[in-house]
Amino acid sequence: MTRKPPAEDPGDARLRVGRPKEYAAGVPAVTSSLRHAGEQMGTRRSLLTLLRVNQKEGFDCPGCAWPEPDHRHRAEFCENGAKAVAEEATVRRVTPDFFAQHTLEDLLPRTDYWLGQQGRLTHPMYRPAGGDRYRPVSWSEAFAVIARELAALDHPDQAAFYTSGRASNEAAFAYQLFVRGFGTNNLPDCSNMCHESSGSALVETIGIGKGSVTLDDLHEADLILVVGQNPGTNHPRMLSALEKAKQRGARVIAVNPLPEAGLLRFKNPQRPSGIIGGGTRLADQFLQIRLGGDQALFQAFNRLLLEAEDEAPGTCLDTSFIDRFTHGFQEFAEHARKVSWDDILEATGLAEEEIRAAFRQVLAAGKTVVCWAMGLTQHKHSVATIRDVVNFLLLRGDIGRPGAGLCPVRGHSNVQGDRTMGIHEKPDDAFLDALGAEFAFTPPRHHGHDAVESIRAMRDGDVRVFVALGGNFAAAAPDTASTEQALRNCRLTVQISTKLNRSHVVAGEQALILPCLGRTEADLRPSGPQAVTVEDSMGMVHLSRGRLAPASEQLLSEVAIICRMARATLGEAGPRVPWEEFESDYDRIRDRIERVIPGFEDFNTRVRRPGGFALPHPPRDERRFTTRTGLANFTVNPLERPHVPPGRLLLQTLRSHDQYNTTVYGLDDRYRGIHQGRRVLFLHPDDLGDRGLAEGDLVDIVSEYEDGVERRAPAFRAVPYPTPRGCCAAYFPETNVLVPLDSTAAISNTPTSKSIVVRLEPCGTGAQPCA
Repeated sequence: MTRKPPAEDPGDARLRVGRPKEYAAGVPAVTSSLRHAGEQMGTRRSLLTLLRVNQKEGFDCPGCAWPEPDHRHRAEFCENGAKAVAEEATVRRVTPDFFAQHTLEDLLPRTDYWLGQQGRLTHPMYRPAGGDRYRPVSWSEAFAVIARELAALDHPDQAAFYTSGRASNEAAFAYQLFVRGFGTNNLPDCSNMCHESSGSALVETIGIGKGSVTLDDLHEADLILVVGQNPGTNHPRMLSALEKAKQRGARVIAVNPLPEAGLLRFKNPQRPSGIIGGGTRLADQFLQIRLGGDQALFQAFNRLLLEAEDEAPGTCLDTSFIDRFTHGFQEFAEHARKVSWDDILEATGLAEEEIRAAFRQVLAAGKTVVCWAMGLTQHKHSVATIRDVVNFLLLRGDIGRPGAGLCPVRGHSNVQGDRTMGIHEKPDDAFLDALGAEFAFTPPRHHGHDAVESIRAMRDGDVRVFVALGGNFAAAAPDTASTEQALRNCRLTVQISTKLNRSHVVAGEQALILPCLGRTEADLRPSGPQAVTVEDSMGMVHLSRGRLAPASEQLLSEVAIICRMARATLGEAGPRVPWEEFESDYDRIRDRIERVIPGFEDFNTRVRRPGGFALPHPPRDERRFTTRTGLANFTVNPLERPHVPPGRLLLQTLRSHDQYNTTVYGLDDRYRGIHQGRRVLFLHPDDLGDRGLAEGDLVDIVSEYEDGVERRAPAFRAVPYPTPRGCCAAYFPETNVLVPLDSTAAISNTPTSKSIVVRLEPCGTGAQPCA
């Protein structure tokens, strides 16, 4: 399977490679933010909009889920947050005239960047079966098409309903209620492709699939391990939290295959030292680990902790915590003592002294926080790796006390809240019991399809209707050729969106585009202006209120679209839901959330307090663990790592600094020295030389998997870069074509986008000619 480079690719010809940066943010970040905002929104609109981002009376950034501090700067946004806002609040428009001028065949070769740059969608659009382009359609006609196609299915499980992490709590709750009222649990979401491994490991070990720290804990930590994460690009406001922790005496260890600028030095643009000074050095130690070697590192730490306790009993482990609050310690300790140093060093690629130096910092710390992101969650053994992170913190009693704990850093701004609201293909019985009792119906109990299973089901003809609440599923999902063919197999695809993206171009036999309001826009209903709520990465729930005039009078809110879709589809059948009341007044949705989901008591009152409120977290708040044993569980995990045949490389997909998830803001990745291009492959200079390649040579990247299918990403420029030997990296979604659909993490079923075995071939070796 080959993904041909788009015919229109404005970056490859002008690609320029410079030196990677040694710091993040500073004046360049401010300049980039203002330039991008000005290009998309204009100067006055930019200033009025950006000053409301993440403010207590403003709107939540549509980018990442990093929490806001109690005391906020007037400019409480980062460079990529400014870009995310500008993309949504742009003055550019995609009107029906645009679709009249472009067939799907015209749009298919366009890059994700080009599609996104066309602007905001303004009208509902419909492509009938056999049509070559979209045409305008009324809202009532659009909902009639959805109702007709859903009614024509043999059973409800022939539909799948995807959710992006940008959906609000109110929209997510209404959406899952509609879907379960229709009769299925086919609720794949973006969590399936990112932090599902975290949730799987944490539910098993501590009883809740969320991190155990607050922002204050991060500020008060003695040691912070940032593992498999690049906050400088993906969660830039985290750098301010790390800076604050450093000022209070914390030490930081960065564990990552690539040296990321944001973990080397941070020039905070809101401080004089970040403008004219040298900024703050963040990482006290950088462990450049091989891809997939993180489990081995934590197993080394665990062995060393046990050995240190043997040498000085009562000084290294929190034996009181272990005895009182945990289960399975003896079995775990017996296994941990046997881990081989040869295996550790081979898996990590680190020197033993590097690991022991890091361990000395562990031993000196009274309170430790471990932060991680997709560098840990997208491997075959991701769940086992995160279990060993939990083991590491349990040994020191670092769960349930201030300044310490687990910090999985979520991506999209409400991805954690969507799961809290019931967006889950495997809901628990307590949630379904409460939902059924509240709305007088019997929700389906059988497990539904996650993202990977939904692709397989669409491919095999078992799912015929696909509805997406936000996101860009075609670009976000693995195995691009398989995903696109799966979408085309559907009788109907529906995309609820703010902007044009590839999922509109890769459509089913029939396709609908339903344009919705964005976070930045005022949501005016007859009952008055509406606000929605979101949950950040640390379990804080707060209001978000848009103020801008909508991009078009034709736009509906996500809540309105869901409620009208439900009314058209369900009629008087299904749950007893006042859909019209929900659409008119979101307080009424929150009233029902309060009665169904624990932790939302007095929801409407508490969320109106400045800053919102924290959801309960039993391990953090009470050291109470709602696991099968009633305790925090130590686990025994055989040491695993990716195995790479001779002559092959291990590839990770990653973001550039000019993108957020599948949304590409521009063609620069200035922190890595890449300008005006995206089709680049980063690899060690020795790996380049071993293959007879020179800097700038064009290569095809070919992934190798046990199914024997050739997956090829053609025409990438080789760029020497300080990666570990045998490891390489390239941007997604361009390299998602290389991720096999069936290569997923054990238990979580997350695609293994950080450990893809590849070989390199001269450009043009495959079926597609070299551009």
